Amino acid sequence: MKWGVIVFPGSNCDRDCAHVLTDVLDQDVRLVWHGDTSLNGLDAVILPGGFAYGDYLRAGAVAQLSPIMHAVKEFARTGRLVLGVCNGFQILLEAGLLPGAMLPNVGLSFICEDVWVRVENADTPFTRHYESGQVMRFPIAHAEGNYHTDPVTLAALQANAQIMFRYCRADGTVTEHSNPNGSLDNIAGLRNAGGNVLGLMPHPERCAEALLDNEDGQLLFRSMIDVVTTGSDKKQMTS
Repeated sequence: MKWGVIVFPGSNCDRDCAHVLTDVLDQDVRLVWHGDTSLNGLDAVILPGGFAYGDYLRAGAVAQLSPIMHAVKEFARTGRLVLGVCNGFQILLEAGLLPGAMLPNVGLSFICEDVWVRVENADTPFTRHYESGQVMRFPIAHAEGNYHTDPVTLAALQANAQIMFRYCRADGTVTEHSNPNGSLDNIAGLRNAGGNVLGLMPHPERCAEALLDNEDGQLLFRSMIDVVTTGSDKKQMTS
């Protein structure tokens, strides 16, 4: 399987993603510069975390104008898998590939800590190696992770099972106090209506190997690999 990891000026998790895919999961990875215009030959694309263009204006606002984003949009339109992590999630929102927007965290502070996240939908290309309701420990590191959208869009996300991960307590209970950034409906990650684009604020690449004493994030990448290499999902995928 061939992966592309987009590199924007200010990306700082691109090498982390490439390391996990190459050294832990034995995948073929190509770093793709933001000024490039082609994703030919790739099976999946990751927009990594960081501070693309210094997060000027607002997180992701400038990065979504990069030449490579035209190719990312076409890549997604054809049904191939696109994953946006943290800053990558923000860029996907700004580019219109996912609905909604990111606001500054409640409290206006940068948050860097491990959080508990509950898997809401395991019937997708990104979560087939999880179970619905499974609780994972993921790290977060962001200042603008407060997801927001209008009531109509939120209702559609809920009805279509597009909410993929929610912040929760260790026992899986979703509460206001388990929400680190004020995100609407405790949303930590969501997918598009087509089911092939996922954005999440927690960092699966930072918890994907035994050396870090946490492999919870590895299952996300393994899910994507499984779907692409087998050409089908062992579970009934919803879209």
